[in-house]
Amino acid sequence: MKLTRLFQPRNPLFWMMLALNALSAALAWIVHNRPLNTFAMIVVAIFALSNALIGTWLMWRLVRDEPRSSQD
Repeated sequence: MKLTRLFQPRNPLFWMMLALNALSAALAWIVHNRPLNTFAMIVVAIFALSNALIGTWLMWRLVRDEPRSSQD
């Protein structure tokens, strides 16, 4: 397992992972810095956690799988 496999700009999983992790960071910032009622805070926190988990799963797939060949 090599961490250099994580950077695969031609692979759509790489861009989905970046987008989901950025979205979960933005949602965590909203929960931390904005006054929300309890229900809204729970909903936003659940979305942030699910985005982080899916982004981590995509990252694990990128690290484990062989990179795509440039001959496709």
